[in-house]
Amino acid sequence: MTRLFAIFFAAIVLATPTLAERSKEAAAELLRQEKSVLASAGQSHLTSLVTPVSRKAAIYNSSWLNAQNAASGGAQWECLAEALYFEARGETIKGQFAVAEVIMNRVKSGRFPDSVCGVINQGTGKKYQCQFTYTCDGIPERIREPKAWSRVGKVARAILDGRAPMNLTNGATHYHTTAVKPRWSRTYTKTASIGVHVFYRHTWRVSSNS
Repeated sequence: MTRLFAIFFAAIVLATPTLAERSKEAAAELLRQEKSVLASAGQSHLTSLVTPVSRKAAIYNSSWLNAQNAASGGAQWECLAEALYFEARGETIKGQFAVAEVIMNRVKSGRFPDSVCGVINQGTGKKYQCQFTYTCDGIPERIREPKAWSRVGKVARAILDGRAPMNLTNGATHYHTTAVKPRWSRTYTKTASIGVHVFYRHTWRVSSNS
């Protein structure tokens, strides 16, 4: 009888999973559940949740900008860097990217010149009748702040190289500082407010002023 009980007990022990085996099974089940959730979420949804946020955070801060090599380039880079220097050198990095975005939106719009230099110098020649005031205010353009020039140069380089998301101003083609309120701001569509600048998208069918 005792021998029979021992055989029966041994069979039960052998048939019962060990603690280690149960842990492995639980871990495997958890992994299967995680894979199922990730698969149901879809790759595009996951990308939209993670990538744009991390990319924005990486671009619009001084740590990222300071880590970039000194910027240089041809005429288009120089025009953009100069515009950022005279129009937005006192702005935050995000604000400088926003101003650069407006210039690039104009280049792409079909209603403005199709180059950076063309957009920036549009109307230059007659005092205060240009698109960017510094190009027609009669004051010589002199770079007196090397650090500010270095920073806007890097912003211009990132924009021209396509390393900026281009989604700060929601397609804005115009902007003004908070210190003024031009007539056209009453008819254009306001799209964003960043730092000391307010951004607008031209409502072409409503107003012909630019």
